[in-house]
Amino acid sequence: MKTKIAITSLASLSPLGNTPEGIWNNYLSPKTLITTKEFNGKGQFVATIPAEIRNGIDALRKEEVKYKALDETVLMAILTSRKAIQDAGWQQGDDFGINIGSSRGATQLFEKYHSEFMTTGKTPTLTSPTTTLGNISSWVAHDLKSKGPEISHSITCSTALHAVLNAVAWLQSGMATKFLVGGSEAPLTAFTLAQMRALKIYANEPQEYPCRAFDLEKTKNTMVLGEGAAMACLELGEKHNALGYITGIGYATDELEHNISITDDAICFQKSMAMALQNTPLDEVDVIVMHAPGTLKGDTSEYKAIQQVFGHNLPMLTTNKWKIGHTFGASGILSMEMALMMIEHNTFIGIPYVTNPVRVQNPDRVIKNVLINAVGFGGNAVSVLVSDR
Repeated sequence: MKTKIAITSLASLSPLGNTPEGIWNNYLSPKTLITTKEFNGKGQFVATIPAEIRNGIDALRKEEVKYKALDETVLMAILTSRKAIQDAGWQQGDDFGINIGSSRGATQLFEKYHSEFMTTGKTPTLTSPTTTLGNISSWVAHDLKSKGPEISHSITCSTALHAVLNAVAWLQSGMATKFLVGGSEAPLTAFTLAQMRALKIYANEPQEYPCRAFDLEKTKNTMVLGEGAAMACLELGEKHNALGYITGIGYATDELEHNISITDDAICFQKSMAMALQNTPLDEVDVIVMHAPGTLKGDTSEYKAIQQVFGHNLPMLTTNKWKIGHTFGASGILSMEMALMMIEHNTFIGIPYVTNPVRVQNPDRVIKNVLINAVGFGGNAVSVLVSDR
């Protein structure tokens, strides 16, 4: 990278909450936030946002008559974007770019309108404009009255970190000075859960931790879905209010053998991590926030990739999916939030049920550099290094 990028704010809403204090306190607790909710008469493991945040989404829907028809992914994006620019000291109407993604987009509305169509043969007037993926950034731009470019995209589960890559490119090219990036996902529907079950990757067994992310001894897939959104404000160069800095980026794609392909030793992650760390000595990486979705192949292949890159001297390894589930396109930016919080508090947040191969934090070593991984269907990996300075 020619110039490091300052992260001047990061706002989120997820099962962890929507305030820095509440989110950090939840991270300090060894309890999972995964619960059971009924879909089509059957209990399913999911991680849901708290009721008070749901009330905030409902209140936003009533603010403008135009907001009543919007999908929850858009409303969550608006709420977190408002908070992000406020915390960064940006103003409505400023000249900044927006790049917000979602793996699945307007999941709830699309399924609602399709169900109505199958019943009546008709669909409401606003079906198309409210279910296109592009309406996420467009409505955020409307709400914030921003003047810069607006981009929406889906690159499956690495979507939010791809938004970071895009913003870094715009900022370093000189085409923008500020960019709002992130991801929003509201995938907790009966149809989406059925799709994950059809892939045979969803958690089934009642236990203290239904999602056994990065448990290399598990014998079954244990992925669980969660919902959430997070947005970060990025600016070029040193900033007095920076939470941290993006000091390395990497990306790569595996060759597809089938629709959910990833190689046994995640060559895509090997390449993306090596690219992100090309200017950083490996022994200076303190923590890796893994993608680790709780699937047998996903967890083990990423670990093998880390071993290939780092050898025997591994950084501390963790993930947040055992606590909040897999939020698809929003997962990478929520992992970035976790990384920044570990740097801020100089405290490693581990996985309660994993002691090996994860090492504990050395009390004499300060957490300064955290690598974040994300990958989606198709092996499209992204690695982002965030640092304290």
